[in-house]
Amino acid sequence: MDSDKLLGEFLHARRMATSPRQAGLAHSGPRRTPGLRREEVAVLAGVSLDYYARLEQGRERRPSDQVLNALARVFQMDGDTTDYLYRLAYPGLRSPAPIDMPERVSPTLYGILAGWNHVPAFVLGRRLDVLASNSMADALYGGLTYRDNCLRMIFLSPEAEDFYADWERAAFVKTAQLRRAAATDPDDPALARLVAELRAHSEVFRTMWERHDVGTQVAEDKSFRHPEVGEMSLALHRLIVTSGSGQQLCIMAAPPGSLSEQALARLAATLPDGGSGAARSRWSRPGQARAAEPGF
Repeated sequence: MDSDKLLGEFLHARRMATSPRQAGLAHSGPRRTPGLRREEVAVLAGVSLDYYARLEQGRERRPSDQVLNALARVFQMDGDTTDYLYRLAYPGLRSPAPIDMPERVSPTLYGILAGWNHVPAFVLGRRLDVLASNSMADALYGGLTYRDNCLRMIFLSPEAEDFYADWERAAFVKTAQLRRAAATDPDDPALARLVAELRAHSEVFRTMWERHDVGTQVAEDKSFRHPEVGEMSLALHRLIVTSGSGQQLCIMAAPPGSLSEQALARLAATLPDGGSGAARSRWSRPGQARAAEPGF
């Protein structure tokens, strides 16, 4: 990733993804390329064509708030995407984070995970690495080849398309979340290695990544086809870990009395002692593929 070009690449991707109809323009016949023309964006945003071209080409990297707001309106960006746009334009907004350093889970948080034995729970790092997990999470994701990082789990595990009931949706959500992480620290070499690995091995990831979709979801519905206990739909909730830079505590739960709750109970019954007191930590160097580890 070239941090000096991210703003231009993002604007280009948004322009290609915005149709003339979405922008309120009259139909002008077939086009050779999708999306808006540069001159159309310039007119709609109230800037010169030359200025907008310089933005896309990476020759103008500090647009004013007025220009950013106008572009967000033209491309119909939501709150997350507009925030991402500002982070690209103003690198000072990025959260400071240690570069290429191992992320560690605090002993207190690790103890909390070990005490939860009826619901899957795990801790994600700023690159969506799985830093720690309890035994229920290990049992839930245990059939996947890659379990050290959410993106590798989805895009590189051969079993993933069967395991995720809506694999495409899961892939889109995680790619959008990684895009936001890239805006926070685009010069992170470990994140760059992860993106390069995914681009090299997954055509679907390359396509999704180049769209520059951005997202952060505090709550998310996830549906699985577990090979032992069958289908289940779980609500995933994320809590920000204030003691860990960029870390998230993720907890999954099923509606009370539902078939998914029964499936979780069957999963817990497969664990020694119901999974009590079991939690695993991933305290290794970031950005390394670790296939078929214990846990997910």
